[in-house]
Amino acid sequence: MYRSGPWSGGRGFHARNLEFNKMKRLLLVLGMLFTQNVLAATLDDVRERGALRCGVNTGLPGFSEQQKDGSWRGFDVDFCRAVSAAVLKDPRKVEFVPLTAEERFPALASGKVDLLTRNTTWTFSRDTTTGARFAGTSYYDGQGFMVSRSRGLRSALQLADSTVCVQTGTTSQDNAHRYFSTHRMKLELVPVASPDAMVDAYEQGKCNVMTSDQSQLYALRTRLAKPGDHEVLPEVISREPLGPSVRADDPEWFAIVRWVLFALIEAEQLDIGSGNVMRVRDASTSPVTRALLGVEGNIGEGLRLDSLWIYRLVGEVGNYGEIFERNIGSQSPLGIKRGLNAPWMEGGLLYSPPIR
Repeated sequence: MYRSGPWSGGRGFHARNLEFNKMKRLLLVLGMLFTQNVLAATLDDVRERGALRCGVNTGLPGFSEQQKDGSWRGFDVDFCRAVSAAVLKDPRKVEFVPLTAEERFPALASGKVDLLTRNTTWTFSRDTTTGARFAGTSYYDGQGFMVSRSRGLRSALQLADSTVCVQTGTTSQDNAHRYFSTHRMKLELVPVASPDAMVDAYEQGKCNVMTSDQSQLYALRTRLAKPGDHEVLPEVISREPLGPSVRADDPEWFAIVRWVLFALIEAEQLDIGSGNVMRVRDASTSPVTRALLGVEGNIGEGLRLDSLWIYRLVGEVGNYGEIFERNIGSQSPLGIKRGLNAPWMEGGLLYSPPIR
């Protein structure tokens, strides 16, 4: 007679298999919890240190630039301050670490910085091979070209036989090669190590074109002796979504940085800014707004933040629109228009998932 046994496929086998699967699921859950607790260390490190280490550009007007008094200023700088306001309850507790393009990902991977907000393009390879994880897009950009107005050019299609300065370690090199090759134009690239070196080479006549993200070109133009004598050509030859990134091994920290970005965007869409956040918090009857600003419940509990983290970062730093306009928009020397970086309700791409 056939009898069931440990390998027979009978009831004994099924019972043992069921128990084995239960045990395997239990071990998997325990392993995930253990791993998450081990990896989710950045928030604790930042709080224990009492400062957020933020990697920024070595010097890019409008985005991150050190002032004569040693302080830092810019669009990316303010994002760091917003994160600090959320997790340390003080936007001033930030240690800014200037990084070149080549230094940025190693610095993040090694723990030299907790957060990278350095005009960095979010690409597939960077998101999968560098150990970094992008928390979102804080600025929708695209690569362009800047030339002297004296050349009388109206289009990048007139750039044949130009000498083009480009920063090493960026996506701009490959983009320029593809664009010139596609349009069958001769190209001579002049590699430079930094934005400062690009400006120097351009002014010294080593190249007659600068190529980079358009946002950077507008910033670099302010450094030229006569900014008005130079123009950014209209063509945008690539998609360059810029955004903050963190180490891929810490899901909790990733979530915090991502939702700080979304909170800045959501605040602008709800017309909540640094000038009215206190009044809105006291007067609003909207459940969404009251939850957002910590009047009802604790929306930060899942992130190990207090209930006032959004109220604090908006009050201390401002919403997305305020940060944009004062650093790179209408209130700045760059004068960049909102364009794609306007809220979705105004035709832009800025959109936050519901914060509820």
